[in-house]
Amino acid sequence: MHTYHRLPGPLGIVLLGVLQILVWGGSFFLMAVMADPISRDTGWPSQWVYGALSLSLMVSALFAPWSSRLVARHGGRPQMAASGAVVAVGLLIMAASHDLGLFLLAWAVIGIGMAMGLYEALFATLGGLYGEGAGKAITGITLIAGFASTLSWPTVALAIEHIGWRATCVCYALVLIVVVAPLYWRVLPAGGRVEVPAKAQAAGEAPGVDRALYLLLTCMFAIGAIIMTAIAVQLVAVLQGLGHSLPVAIGLAAMLGPSQVASRVLQILAGKRHPIWTALAWVSLVLAGLLMVTFMPAATAVGLLVFGCGNGLRAIVRGLLPLAMMPPAQYVLLMGRMSRPSLIGQALTPVVGGFLFEHFGSMGVLLTLCLLALTNVLLVGVLMHRMRASS
Repeated sequence: MHTYHRLPGPLGIVLLGVLQILVWGGSFFLMAVMADPISRDTGWPSQWVYGALSLSLMVSALFAPWSSRLVARHGGRPQMAASGAVVAVGLLIMAASHDLGLFLLAWAVIGIGMAMGLYEALFATLGGLYGEGAGKAITGITLIAGFASTLSWPTVALAIEHIGWRATCVCYALVLIVVVAPLYWRVLPAGGRVEVPAKAQAAGEAPGVDRALYLLLTCMFAIGAIIMTAIAVQLVAVLQGLGHSLPVAIGLAAMLGPSQVASRVLQILAGKRHPIWTALAWVSLVLAGLLMVTFMPAATAVGLLVFGCGNGLRAIVRGLLPLAMMPPAQYVLLMGRMSRPSLIGQALTPVVGGFLFEHFGSMGVLLTLCLLALTNVLLVGVLMHRMRASS
């Protein structure tokens, strides 16, 4: 029988959240403030510079199932501790890159680090260590990590202004090397391996998994990731297309961060309940917010606040809903596989979204997102029906 560890205390939750901020800030969120300085300094086309992030997401999608298998086989602490060093290597290569090929290689390395150290790997690690009790830790960590862009963007931008983008990469890499491994080794206990037949583990499959449940969850999370990425990449341009000035569009977009964090605080205050209700709140608020932005121009600010509250619950649902609906052994192995379509969708979203915006304008982008959000509401409804039928 598998023995689970005691949950980390409040300090441990805070440290895990801070570590996620560091790794997210040095990978997924980095290009938002670094792409333009890189393009100006090197003369590389901006689409190739931004495309490096899509490449890293594709690499992360490729390695995500492998990451889950490593967690199942060895426990998550060694992998999480090493993730910061892998991202740091990518940043050091990027700092030394004077041709586009080496720059893209740097982002491929960063993609491996993302597969090793971002949410899915951490959630799988916590599931293996704490079983069903991991939910409390996941909720607290996502609350703190919700400040990743809020903290990393101005910090990185200030560093670029004073020491340049290459030196900023080197400094960020040194922080990751010095901080990430020791703190993960301190906070996470050893162990967390799950007992899975060798054949299933080699294939990255969990025995006895409900395939319909797996597909439902995977589709829900992939659609949610696509909507989130489209808004993150195109919101300012879409709002300008609706007639808002650039300063107003930026101000409206800035409302998303605080509303996302606020919804996670409310989730903590709401206490223990089945995460299917959090999932329903997530998809319903996202749909309601998008409909308001699309069809009620005077309520754009309110719509974005509503959307932000819903989107803030997405990370919590990604961690808690599968944990509540499958045994920990399945959860640990499947988190990586379930994340692959989401990562591929995120990598392709800027390209597809750019095509829609160019040919159909802001309304074309928003209507597409509304249809995707409606699809997610229907998928959650199907999942709730399955739960009622099985009970």
